[in-house]
Amino acid sequence: MPGLNARREQGVGWIEFSNPAKHNALTYDMLIGLPEAVARWERDPQVTVIALRGDGEHFASGIDVTEFFSRRGSSGASVNYDRAMLHVHRALVGARKPTLACVRGACFGAGLSAALFCDMRVSSDRAEFSQQVTKIGLALSYVSTRRMVDLLGPATTADLLLTSRRLGAEQALAIGLVDRVMPDDVLESAFAALASEIGEGAPLSILAAKLSIRAACGDEQALREVQAAIDASHASEDYLEGRRAFAQKRKPQFRGR
Repeated sequence: MPGLNARREQGVGWIEFSNPAKHNALTYDMLIGLPEAVARWERDPQVTVIALRGDGEHFASGIDVTEFFSRRGSSGASVNYDRAMLHVHRALVGARKPTLACVRGACFGAGLSAALFCDMRVSSDRAEFSQQVTKIGLALSYVSTRRMVDLLGPATTADLLLTSRRLGAEQALAIGLVDRVMPDDVLESAFAALASEIGEGAPLSILAAKLSIRAACGDEQALREVQAAIDASHASEDYLEGRRAFAQKRKPQFRGR
């Protein structure tokens, strides 16, 4: 059965799209389950990074087309999908822990939107990316389009949406669709090293950075919270620990307080 797999590995809370017979096409139930999967790792004190990946050789090939008639056969059904995608956006963009996507193979449609909602995207050199809405007569949700514009700019977003063309990993890197490209055979080890590096940072500093970035992109909720987060970081025990560790030339031991 298609679904979401969740497991913790060395401080990473993994959320895995599992529908391998269809290149991990996302069902409606997978979409509505994703925010709770994120919330689970947000609550787990042993998790420092939340990460998305696909089961097997692909990330996610879009929405499961077998549901188009049962779930997207009317404008009302499409509204439900757009609402589900809005909740996915809020969960991933609004997460207080770093969110990363580990991408190999197909990363299309709703799968690409989910990856773009993460803070960073690390890609295999064999991955492919596309938003194929104009080829099947769909309109991309506003929240997905807005995220593309924020990350890529309006002209590049228009190029990708109006043509529905596929990009290889290096092309995706060149336009900022992904942040790092790795040889496929070292993707998992390179991703684990990146997650570990991020996880060693001070949690309050990371939160302040995430809120500052969101506020700079026009997120009003983040703008209301960011100064308090910066002040909390400056007043934290972690800031004192960081200064001591720097003076003593050792690795800091941050506790998130």
